[in-house]
Amino acid sequence: MKTNRSASMIFFMIILGAILGGLLGEILGMALPEGVVKEFFLSAVKPGFDLGPIDLIVIQFRFSLHIVLNFASLLGMGIVYYFLRYLR
Repeated sequence: MKTNRSASMIFFMIILGAILGGLLGEILGMALPEGVVKEFFLSAVKPGFDLGPIDLIVIQFRFSLHIVLNFASLLGMGIVYYFLRYLR
């Protein structure tokens, strides 16, 4: 029996996997002693953008969006993808 999954549900599940993987990586990073393995799990790439302050005299807006990707978050996304792809 084939199940149809919407793109928004797949996107939500992959983002959830990234969040849970990143959380697991942070917890694992606190438990590991200083060294190469800890640095491997905690080093992250932070792509994103900042829109400088938009000043409207009374109120000022600042918008930014950054995504923090580390090894554990990529691993979490891969695990969720595996479950979504192969376990129907």
